[in-house]
Amino acid sequence: MVAQPYRVIVVEDDTDVAFYTKTALEKRGCVVRVVFDPMLAGAAIASFEPDVVITDIEMPGLTGLDLIDQIRAERPGTPVVVMTAHVSIDYAIAALRSQADEFLTKPVTSSDLISVVTRLGEEFRRARAATPPHDIVLAIGAHPDDVEIGVGGLLAAHRAAGDSVTILTLSRGARGGEADDRQNESLAAAELLGARLFLEDLVDTQISNADPTIDIIERVVRETAPTIVYTHSNHDRHQDHRAVHDATLVATCAVRTVACYQSPSATVDFRPNRFVSIDGFTDAKIALLSCFASQAAIRWYLEPDVVVATARYWSRYGGGTSSEPLEIVRDSADVSVSRGDIAAAVRVEKQRLARDEMTN
Repeated sequence: MVAQPYRVIVVEDDTDVAFYTKTALEKRGCVVRVVFDPMLAGAAIASFEPDVVITDIEMPGLTGLDLIDQIRAERPGTPVVVMTAHVSIDYAIAALRSQADEFLTKPVTSSDLISVVTRLGEEFRRARAATPPHDIVLAIGAHPDDVEIGVGGLLAAHRAAGDSVTILTLSRGARGGEADDRQNESLAAAELLGARLFLEDLVDTQISNADPTIDIIERVVRETAPTIVYTHSNHDRHQDHRAVHDATLVATCAVRTVACYQSPSATVDFRPNRFVSIDGFTDAKIALLSCFASQAAIRWYLEPDVVVATARYWSRYGGGTSSEPLEIVRDSADVSVSRGDIAAAVRVEKQRLARDEMTN
């Protein structure tokens, strides 16, 4: 079988450099797309699915280092080569701290360029071939912040491991605050997580366990084709939570794994049988919950120390020092993120936090 040519995206606002790089790579059989506006690079990477990304550092609107952070969040593992005319140590250190795979100074010879792209492209394809397919996660909640409270840490771990995450919130939570505020908070949390958000407008406290709830969930399931679904437990005092649980079980009958999370209104009958480690992701969960500022003054369980203590408590039944509990309804897959993925994801999260500390 003839190997497929490497797919390369070049993000470069200098037309001469972009043309040279594109020509050199295409002469060696690569398929190359040039993006002159770095603000458009994310969409181009998502649609083109490159084996390697080559970027300049200093560009208008978005720096190459910012682009690397975006790539690491949205398409983990993609090799990134930084090219710059600046040869200072500071630039090299900044690139490496942003997880660049290679740092090249201009002018770059075509032989060096081809060598780097070939090596990184081969390593990337070999790693992808050895990696199991990523999961497609759908988390369903009755109200804004339900999902983030129940499985916020686990969703952050899924995203860091490269899984796609979709959140379906069935009401805007008008009984718990201003609907517009809660909608904006849901959007902010989804953006922070890197998740897709479906926000419906069923009447808060009057959500049905039949249609239109089932119809909405079935529509989202058809569109996203999830492999794992998280939803409310039926062991819950809130009628909306129980209704969403019932509707989800009907609408996701073809999904291989369905698990129920704990909400603050869960009853003593909530009996988890899986405890998933979120070590390294409690800060990410707290950050998600901080998006729901309108609820902070009235919901004590959103306080960071309560979030940490709850995760510590559940870890007594599972591994690590922090866990989220689940009731497994249907299980044809391991809902926990693999140890290898977790280790890699934790490293990425620690590096991100370290960069944030340096910036602040």
